[in-house]
Parts: sequence; structure tokens; C-alpha cells
Amino acid sequence: MRMASRSLVLALTIAASVLRAQDITGVWQGTLDGSRIRMDVSREGDGRLTVARYNLDHGGWESPSVSYTASFERGVLDASFNRGDFTGRLAAKGSIITGTWIARGAGSATPQPLEFARPSAATAWRDTAAHRVHFVSVGPQVKLEVLDFGGTGRPVVLLAGLGDNAHTFDAFAPKLTDRYHVYAITRRGFAPSSVPTSGYLADSLADDVLTVLDSLALTGARRPVLVGHSMAGEELSSIGSRHPDRVAGLAYVEAGYPYAFYDPGQENAPYLIPDVQRQLAVVFDRWASISYAERAAMIRSLTDSTLPILQRDLRSWAANLESAPNGNVRPVGIRRDPVASALYAGVQRYTKINGPVLAIYAAPRPLPPNAPSDTVVRARMDSVALAGLLPQIIAFQRGVPQARVVRLAHATHYVFRSNEPDVLRELRTFIEGLQPAN
Repeated sequence: MRMASRSLVLALTIAASVLRAQDITGVWQGTLDGSRIRMDVSREGDGRLTVARYNLDHGGWESPSVSYTASFERGVLDASFNRGDFTGRLAAKGSIITGTWIARGAGSATPQPLEFARPSAATAWRDTAAHRVHFVSVGPQVKLEVLDFGGTGRPVVLLAGLGDNAHTFDAFAPKLTDRYHVYAITRRGFAPSSVPTSGYLADSLADDVLTVLDSLALTGARRPVLVGHSMAGEELSSIGSRHPDRVAGLAYVEAGYPYAFYDPGQENAPYLIPDVQRQLAVVFDRWASISYAERAAMIRSLTDSTLPILQRDLRSWAANLESAPNGNVRPVGIRRDPVASALYAGVQRYTKINGPVLAIYAAPRPLPPNAPSDTVVRARMDSVALAGLLPQIIAFQRGVPQARVVRLAHATHYVFRSNEPDVLRELRTFIEGLQPAN
């Protein structure tokens, strides 16, 4: 019996070792065309396998490409990204993945050998930016990455735009720590935060931010200033419209666009359609927990105001599409980004934003490198560019009268990089002008 027991223990030990060896999750490192490639393989709460691919020499830690439905069967990992596909076999000992990378795009479909290895503590490529990293649980099996850049004074929390994570502020955030305690948050759906299949309604994303603020004890006298870039404007507006008491102020850095402030006077069909879809779903749902009177009021609002605006916007949109060059060309090779799709489907209409507000716009944007040198021509090009931006800027200024609105000429969308001194100056002036925390 003892011999049989020992044999069973040995067999179980070997089986456990094999299972561990076949665990694909974790950090992997390799080199492709001289660039360091890091691959983070994770198992999401619903069991899906996701893979975040970082090109540390082109893009760094701030914008990984994510394979949302990777597979690992019979020792083979298959991961499909926006710019290519990787297929690799895990070695028996579980420390090497040997495979091929096939880049996507015209003339770039030649397979390239690509091998990944599990790094040791000594060989791992690390983010050397001046911050501490931890994760905060914001829901069942959903954790968000939070960067703490340190500093003292009023808390400032930075929110990244679409396609970026909190590391987009690695160079910018330390410039604020001389006066403020600076944090940054990576929203759900963007590695290394969790990548769930739901929770992308604008108000839900804002609730994630509020949960993080609670975890950092940024409440009461420690209410923070929220600084949002690009699409983070929707989280700012959600909080500014629903919970302005939770923050000391809101700073929109190239973020005050229709997803943050909706102007019915402009053509904004892409931002109106999701809202109409959600309302129609409630109207159609006979089991919805609303009264007859509430359902009737929703129908009246749709027919009397919302749908006529949508009809106007759709007609204008169709006319623009019909006049576009190459209008009959169908795009090929487009891969759907489920997180971006969920974010666009989750936009909401915000028309009232409370509390102190700063809005910085890049207007007009930089002229193209091949623009004529003639000053008159360049001025005319600037005027045309401004004509497309000014209606939203004016609408924001009119609809948020307490806001300080700043235009920086020839700044890029990443205005905190192209015009860093200007943005730092405006942020400091705005924050110092707020009422002292009490």
C-alpha cells in the first residue's frame, strides 16, 4: 500500500508539473526586427484569454495592441492583433514560445520567426518611469491599473484618451508633482487593466473612476482635480453632471468634444444614435420596469424632439458621404475592435456640466508638412480648419459658462506633448484658482 501511495503521489506531482508547464499566462519577451516585444497573456474573469502586445521601442508601455479572443489549445497560442497575427508553440518546460509573426497590410505578409521567453527578475524589461503601480478592484473580476507619481498638495488624477493607458502621462505627470499629488488611471478594456465584455457606458466608466477615488481616499477635503485627455471627456462630464461634489474641478485637455458636451444644433448623428438605440430598447421591452406614463413620455420625447434631430443629422451625413471621393470603394481587411466599438456604443449626451471647468483645445491643428509656404494660403488653410472646430468650442463655452476655454494654435491632439509648457501653465493657474480644500 505504501508503494502504491508513493506512486500515486509521484504521478500527481508529475501531472501538476505538466499542468504548470502548460500555463501560458504571464509575461513573455522577444525581439522582432531589433525591437523589444513584450507579450502579457491574461485570463479574464469570464475565462477568455487576452494578449497585450507591447512594442517597447515603438509606442512603449502606453498603447499595447490587444488580442481579445486569443486561444491556447494543444500547446499552441494563436493571437490576432490589429497589425498582425502570432502563432507559437509552448515548449514542454513552459519557458519558451517558438512561433511566427505575420504583419498585416499590403506587402507585409511574409512570416517572420518570433520567439518569446519568460523573463527572470533580472532580465525583465521594466517601466522606469517615476511612479508606483497598483490595481484597484472596481467590480466583479475587474481591476484597473492606477499609477501613483507621488508629490504633495491637492490630488490630481489623469485620465487617458481612447487607445492609450495611464502610461501616456509618464513624461508629463512628473512635471506636476512639485505642487500636487498626481495619479493616473487606465480604464477598463485597456491593458494592463482588465478587459471585460461589458461596463463601457460612459456613466459606468465614470463610476469606475469614482470607485478608484474612494480607494485612494480622495474624498471630502482631498477631492481631486480630474484631468482628461480626448475621449476621457465623457468620464469628466458624467461626473460633472451627476456628482460634481466628488471633485474640485474638471480639466478637459482636447476633450471637450460631442462625447463630452452635446450640442443639438450641430450634426452629431454618431453620438445621438446610441442614445436613441438605448431608448428604443426600453420602449420595446414590455418587461421594462417603467410605468405606462413613463413609457409614453419617452415615446413623446423621441417623436417630438430626438428623432427629428436624428433625421436631420442622418440626411446631412448621407449627403457628405455621397460627395466623398472614392465613395464606391469598399474597405478591406478591417478588424473590429470590440472595446472601441463598446465605447462608441456607450456614449451619452451631456448638456449640463457643473463645477469649475478648464477646457483646452488645439485649434487650429498643425498644418500638414507639405503645406505651401505662402502666408496668405496658410492663413486661409487655418481658417478652414477653424471653421470645423469653432462650432463645438463655442457650444461648449456657451453651454458651460463657468468654463475657462483656451485655444492653442497649431497644437496637436496630444496637446500636453506638443505644447507642454502651455498646458502646465493653464493647469497650474486653474488649480491654484480653486477654492482651498476644507
